[in-house]
Amino acid sequence: MLQEATREAIRFEVNDHIATITLNRPDKMNALNRAMRKELQDAFREVKYNPDIWIAIITGEGRAFCSGKDLLEKLPDEDGLVMSNDELYMFERHIYKPLITAINGACLAQGAGLALGSDIRVMADHATFGWPQVKRGISSVSGPTMFATEVPLAVALKYLMRGIPMTATEALELHVVHELVPLDNLMETTQRWAREILEASPIAVQGIKEAAVRAQGIADLHERITMARGVANRVLLSDDSKEGILAFKEKRQPRWSGR
Repeated sequence: MLQEATREAIRFEVNDHIATITLNRPDKMNALNRAMRKELQDAFREVKYNPDIWIAIITGEGRAFCSGKDLLEKLPDEDGLVMSNDELYMFERHIYKPLITAINGACLAQGAGLALGSDIRVMADHATFGWPQVKRGISSVSGPTMFATEVPLAVALKYLMRGIPMTATEALELHVVHELVPLDNLMETTQRWAREILEASPIAVQGIKEAAVRAQGIADLHERITMARGVANRVLLSDDSKEGILAFKEKRQPRWSGR
């Protein structure tokens, strides 16, 4: 199965249950403008609701992953049809399918927010990661709310208050990214992560992610366990669960259906 479409600001393709979203404004370092937000919104919805998509990879074309918001764009009055950057973060976080970001170059500001909304981050070893907004007289949303919960607050502020990006090595040491590779090996390595995840049942993987994400907003342990048990019980009713148990009994590899 191969479906591919080139829009104004992204490319979107689906192959063997893996969607690949490529930010495609290389002459603007993939800065987020209204067209890109609309196309990302549509792509995220396709990933979330299309049962034939089990995993998604997000990357960028050219020398940057995403340099952040397009500060020079003259925006029309908002009509409510296109998600804001903040709304994109929230929607992305509640896609309960695995999301992998392949960081091919500078990953800054809103681009760093998009990357932090994914589950696995593979980074080219020359790339950078950070929030430079304070050097433009601008505050940040994703830095204080997402980055500052991924690392100790004092570490986050060390970068955020100076607007100095992390090197790839620093991002790895802080567990902001999961693996560093040369740029030439970036997509091959990202595909390896995707294939390893696809060895598991997509229904079970989605259940694991859903329970983990929802648990972040629940303070009480009993409530977290009750929620996760409800998700696990739902997964047990799936065809994939039945197939997994049968394959174990028959000592063979399972054949997942995603149902």
